[in-house]
Amino acid sequence: MLADIQNETDARQYRIAISVFFFISGLGYSSWASRIPSIKQQLHLNEAQFGLVLLALPIGLMLTMPVTGKLLGLFSSRKIMVFGAMVFNLILSLPGFTTSIWQLALVLFCFGSARNLLNLSMNAQAVQVQHLFPQSIMTTFHGIWSVAGFAGAAIGYLMVTMNVAPSYHLLMVSVLLLVFTMYYYPKTLPDEPVKETVKRAAFALPDKSLLKYSLICFACMATENTMYDWSGLYFEKIVGASKPTAVAAFGIYMVAMTTGRFIGDRLVNRLGIKSMLMYSGWFILTGLLLAIVLPYPFTAGIGFIFAGLGVACVVPLVFSLAGRSKSTNSGQTLASISTIGYLGFMIVPPLVGLVAQATSLRWSFAIMALCGLAIVALVKGLKE
Repeated sequence: MLADIQNETDARQYRIAISVFFFISGLGYSSWASRIPSIKQQLHLNEAQFGLVLLALPIGLMLTMPVTGKLLGLFSSRKIMVFGAMVFNLILSLPGFTTSIWQLALVLFCFGSARNLLNLSMNAQAVQVQHLFPQSIMTTFHGIWSVAGFAGAAIGYLMVTMNVAPSYHLLMVSVLLLVFTMYYYPKTLPDEPVKETVKRAAFALPDKSLLKYSLICFACMATENTMYDWSGLYFEKIVGASKPTAVAAFGIYMVAMTTGRFIGDRLVNRLGIKSMLMYSGWFILTGLLLAIVLPYPFTAGIGFIFAGLGVACVVPLVFSLAGRSKSTNSGQTLASISTIGYLGFMIVPPLVGLVAQATSLRWSFAIMALCGLAIVALVKGLKE
């Protein structure tokens, strides 16, 4: 009996600790995203220039994938996680201090690399913590990431309204997250290197049976990161809102996405995964079209809510479906799908800037609305 109680206590401790690292990842990334308009203005960049510099972050993330896989084969996931968190937090303090486009590009490249180290290793920790619980807890971790994202947006809104410079804002967040990292690291789950995932994690591509899953993730992650990078600027440029309102718009989107992730499991139990994915695609399409056709604060805000609800559950649900594939093991399956998904995360947002420079952000968002329609079309052919 005492052993069972101790095991339950340890499991809860590990769950809390890994939840904190998901919170660190979400708060750090959202804090950066909330100050994008300010940093863009600080460096006097146009849409095309800023779109290209944003490409540095996902490039750093993608190029670090095989490195992270090898490191997870040599060291425990908790060691990689704390290293990734430390570097991630330190680099977070730098964007506001950059004085040129090249400095910002270098910082974002390193930021993307550190983010990949942290995210892959903390998900590896989460999978092992999941084994200690009879019920599913994985979606809760991702919900916590979203809560942290909302917190970052809220803090960013406060910093903008108080006219706090991005440099001081991001430095303060960086120090806070470093404290969290050092305090909760000893409470994480001790584990052994995951050697069998070393080769499979390095740019593994999906087979034909998983291609639709990969394309759905591509469309969703492209939309999600476009909203991270461009939602505030859309409100400033197209809606004509003030900077605080633009940051609030990003916060509204994050609240909607967070809410969707916490209620997603209940809806799936009622509707089924395939129906949920269909509704998600329609929500993305409807939300972005509403913001495009009626670019006013209220209607565009409602559109952002729809878009946030739409992207909330797509990737976790696709992973759930793809994990049932018998052609490959679940680890290889999710790694291959993630590779294609991150290409959408990497390629599309910079293209939004190029299209916006040539035409306007309304046309860019119109193209992104088609991602919702693509999700609907791809889901129709899936077997639940």
